[in-house]
Amino acid sequence: MGTDAAEADVVLVNTCGFVEKAKQDSIDTLLAAADTGAKVVAAGCMAERYGRDLAENLPEADAVLGFDDYTDIAARLNGVLAGEKHDAHTPRDRRELLPITPVKRSAAKVVVPGHATVDEHTPAHLRKVLRRRLDSGPVASLKLASGCDRRCAFCAIPAFRGAFVSRDPQELLAEAEWLAKTGVRELVLVSENSTSYGKDLGDPRLLEKLLPQLAAVDGIVRVRASYLQPAETRPGLVEAIATTPGVAAYYDLSFQHSSEPVLRRMRRFGSTERFLELLDSARALAPEAGARSNFIVGFPGETRQDVDELARFLTEARLDAIGVFDYSDEDGTEAAGLPGKIRPDTVKRRYDKIVALAEELCAQRAEDRIGTVVEVLVDSIDDGEIEGRAEHQAPEVDGSTTLVGGDQGVDLAALRPGDLVRARVTGTEGVDLIAVPTEMISAAQVDR
Repeated sequence: MGTDAAEADVVLVNTCGFVEKAKQDSIDTLLAAADTGAKVVAAGCMAERYGRDLAENLPEADAVLGFDDYTDIAARLNGVLAGEKHDAHTPRDRRELLPITPVKRSAAKVVVPGHATVDEHTPAHLRKVLRRRLDSGPVASLKLASGCDRRCAFCAIPAFRGAFVSRDPQELLAEAEWLAKTGVRELVLVSENSTSYGKDLGDPRLLEKLLPQLAAVDGIVRVRASYLQPAETRPGLVEAIATTPGVAAYYDLSFQHSSEPVLRRMRRFGSTERFLELLDSARALAPEAGARSNFIVGFPGETRQDVDELARFLTEARLDAIGVFDYSDEDGTEAAGLPGKIRPDTVKRRYDKIVALAEELCAQRAEDRIGTVVEVLVDSIDDGEIEGRAEHQAPEVDGSTTLVGGDQGVDLAALRPGDLVRARVTGTEGVDLIAVPTEMISAAQVDR
């Protein structure tokens, strides 16, 4: 198994089906894979969401696999390689496959991506880890759960990902230990809604209990929780993230907007003041805590006053990273049928305004960190340039920290990916930091 399509007989493309740009990127990747001459198979969310329609409109794909194919995916790929025809599935609302009551879902025999169990009679922590890493970097994701029970008007994810299902905590701990043995130093907990973790296992506070257990795994120096729903972010979870040793004081909060009228039309809760209170509660426990969020501009019915309210929130929130999306209709969502659609040129104007403000505010937030001390995990060393990330910088989506030499402290030449160092921030480049390492906190182990 590998990631290089040039030598492959079959190329499996893991598609995304969330927003138009991601869907187009998936199609472009499928077309590029077809140009290699290999057999091409589409899997992932777009393949599940569109099934037969995708197969009919993209003849370059030799097969389109849905989630129900995952339990025997090797046989599906072998069949494609042998020239067998695979009939793509007809999409359905996967929320209907699982019981409405969350605690009854664990007994249901439904295919949920990332939740395969080969031997259900063996305790979770003793089962073989059904995973293979395709890189050797010091950071890896750890899947907490799949699906979502929320009904946000703009989002189609629950329909094709299904209802919310948590993974067994003992299984997660076993996978974390396995990842640590491969050299992983930071775990990034991922799901569609991490704040719901455990509610279907009978304990809605399970994430608060799991975080210190993951942080205590030998070799792991940082655990990062991603995608928290503000309405479900309880004080106990805020405290656990802010105060647990080894857990990044980092809040990836899905605000989406801050104007109450817009949030209600989105079928979401909150307001500028409530969101600011949430951020204040985190910073009261960890003053340098990092925070990021995403926002949608141009949602149906949005007014100029709503945009001004969003700008006020962004100005006061002091977020480290801000993602901005211009609204577009998504198939099968409630928002696609809402009145009050905003003209495309107006959406673009509002989008450009908020993006410009976000870039300015995030750069200012980075400058506020000059003179502070941060803990940096070294990610890569390329031609002498050492790049890593502080606690407030998640991989791929946020900024990074470049380590440079100073009058005293750590020998740069001795640093390796996976080292965790303490560093003093001396400068910025946009949202990125420049820092001088002053102390080795935890050196990466060789030949783990």
